[in-house]
Amino acid sequence: MSVSRRRFLALSGGLAASAVGVTACGSNTGRPEPAAPSSASGPSSSSSSGAASSAAKPNLSQWYHEYGEEGVEAAVKKYAAAYDKAKVTVKWNPGEYEKLVAAALLTDKVPDVFEYGNGPSLDMIKAGQVVDLTDTVGAAAEEFAAPVIAPMIWEDKVWAIPQTVDMQMLYYRKSALDKAGVKPPTTLTELIDAAKAVQTKDIGGFFAGNDGGLGVLGALLIWSAGFEYLNDDKTGIGFNDPAMYDGLKEFASFNKSNGLLESASTDWFSPAPFINGETAMQWSGLWVLPEVEDALNDDFGVVPFPAIGSSGRQAVPTGAFSAVVSAKGVDPEAAKAFVKWLWVDKEDFQVDFSNSYGTHIPAKTALAAQADKLAGGPGKDATKFVADLGHGPDLLWTPATQQSYTGALSNIVKKNADPRAEIAKVASKAQQEIKRVNG
Repeated sequence: MSVSRRRFLALSGGLAASAVGVTACGSNTGRPEPAAPSSASGPSSSSSSGAASSAAKPNLSQWYHEYGEEGVEAAVKKYAAAYDKAKVTVKWNPGEYEKLVAAALLTDKVPDVFEYGNGPSLDMIKAGQVVDLTDTVGAAAEEFAAPVIAPMIWEDKVWAIPQTVDMQMLYYRKSALDKAGVKPPTTLTELIDAAKAVQTKDIGGFFAGNDGGLGVLGALLIWSAGFEYLNDDKTGIGFNDPAMYDGLKEFASFNKSNGLLESASTDWFSPAPFINGETAMQWSGLWVLPEVEDALNDDFGVVPFPAIGSSGRQAVPTGAFSAVVSAKGVDPEAAKAFVKWLWVDKEDFQVDFSNSYGTHIPAKTALAAQADKLAGGPGKDATKFVADLGHGPDLLWTPATQQSYTGALSNIVKKNADPRAEIAKVASKAQQEIKRVNG
């Protein structure tokens, strides 16, 4: 299981309750400082012939955060060494990766290529720290799942290339639901009824974290009610609506019912509560699928988060670390050529990156068929969920707006606050933030 990707998805989709403190694919801070740069394999530059060879090619640096899966570091160094148009040196970065990148971009020693959760931040784009990759991606932009590449587009320009996709979904025990005579839920009302029906003194109905799901389900309460973070013209929130208020009231009632398991041995991102029989249904990530399959064989299924209200729709959150090119790098054109080669052209490497180190979805929709872990069953379902029901972050949904929404959700669920009044506060904060970042 990849801790870093797990953290990234929590933040990038605006899903974490403490989104300000849980970074993208790794927002928990407190990790050790980054290790020293490690060199990609390639010709030595110690000899005169090696120096001449090196001089004939650009020297590019490429940064990755520390992935949790074994073998990823060796793989990305192998990819870099296979490129013959430049010498690419990979730096593997344990620690607070997002802070490291932000700090480096303020200096003259920037990484030529770096990965970042869902593409660069709006601050990076507006400050001219990153390069427009629209022409680099070209027509291939249409090959990526729309909800995956959408967060990387600003003012009709593409600012990053997706590398691999992670997502979250609802796992359920078939035997538990069959015994209770209920079907996998497709609406929030059905989820509440099913959770109450399957729960006993020995097993919980539904688990989505030790905070009652306030963190990881926050964005889904918007999307599944039929809304988006922001309105169509990006001037304010898109969910200041009576249907949203009603959905939040229904979720608040669920939070207080005996069908929701509020405390488990680990949190939502671990499969342990589900595998150990602590809960019949659990919200978690695609990354736990191999462990669930090993433990339960075929006694489980997966569904998207259920629709909320009459205007709702099922939804899943998606996120993708993506390749970005620094504007102040030694050779931005050479860097653009490299990321095109790796993340647009080299589809065998793209499939390997997603399929060989944990369970992830290739960023290009058509490549999922080449990933054997997604060939059938829940893995295939997950791929379809992303393509048909996926949602990602919005560049104008800022950390301050997220913090306001998180506070409102907590007040509604835990303190019985009026949803209309609480969402009005979020609307005000969002308008302030949009005005600030567009100013």
